Amino acid sequence: MEKITDIIESIANEKNLQIEDVRERVKKALINTAKKIYGDKYEFFVDSSKNLQLYQKIIVVADNDERLESENEHFIALSKARAEAKDVEIGDELTYECSLENLGRTAVNILHKELEYHIQKLLEEKIYEKYQKMVGHMVFGSVVRVDSEENTYVEIDEFRACLPRKNRIKGEKFKVGDVIKAVIRHVYIDKSGMRMELSRTSPKFLEALLKAEVPEIKDGLINIYASARIPGERAKIILQANSPSVDAVGATVGVKGVRINAVSKELKNENIDCIEYSNEMAILITRSLAPAIINSVGIEDKKAIVTLNSEQKSKAIGKSGINIRLASMLLGYEIELNEVNSEEKTNNQEEAFKNLKALFGEN
Repeated sequence: MEKITDIIESIANEKNLQIEDVRERVKKALINTAKKIYGDKYEFFVDSSKNLQLYQKIIVVADNDERLESENEHFIALSKARAEAKDVEIGDELTYECSLENLGRTAVNILHKELEYHIQKLLEEKIYEKYQKMVGHMVFGSVVRVDSEENTYVEIDEFRACLPRKNRIKGEKFKVGDVIKAVIRHVYIDKSGMRMELSRTSPKFLEALLKAEVPEIKDGLINIYASARIPGERAKIILQANSPSVDAVGATVGVKGVRINAVSKELKNENIDCIEYSNEMAILITRSLAPAIINSVGIEDKKAIVTLNSEQKSKAIGKSGINIRLASMLLGYEIELNEVNSEEKTNNQEEAFKNLKALFGEN
């Protein structure tokens, strides 16, 4: 038992754990070992003031206490207790030192298994905490296996993560040995232990790639306000400059598009629309529907009524509805298109012009 402290320090240093955390797990291991040797009905505790020492705890009760009959392992009669310690009173606790050393190889083997189990659980908890904080962040790893359902398993530091087929960009295929990038989508614990799910289809992956490629985003000069993706096809991202001297869109696109093209290449040539931020939601909706030219935008709760010329409608909708879907995903608004034809627009303009002339008294 005198060597337990040295063992704790050794484990903590070897596994890169806090000494106090290891100490608590060793205490649990000692108590569980004692219960397996002496029985679950006994109550034990560990004194860690100096060297860890195991004790059994018994409460002093009256001689006629009913609990003496059913749970006598936890209680001791007052008369019997005073034979050992004269000054004890009802409610006091007597402690008896327990020595595992005298119990031989059986106790040693049980303690070894208990220590192994609790230290392993501590390691898993620390790894879980580490990666839980990294959800939404990008990681790199090597592919170690691809199963029959095309789920890809990736080795990331001390952990094996899974990139499900559904979280893979359409057309992507990986083989053992490939080094891939992805974001951590989900970290959880099930009956089999800790699990980590990766994603290459999440908008967070686009944001992480931009952060890695654009120093101004990494340094906080440009903020990513919102992003939306239809993986492998098209994405939209709203960029907000935190300094008047920074061109958010220009810096993100880069000279001759070198920065945005590098990100697009990683995403299987996904087209990325960069949109400049505005405080006005109507302006943001107008910009998000580019390349369509919008006449006006009306906001009703979470619905945007967009008026545009009939020839601009197909541009606003986009191929297979991709443009309007992305705009709606990006801003969280239902978008309703209200088209006007060119003749109606011309008549409206002429009517407005006549009204202006009449207002100023002109013929």
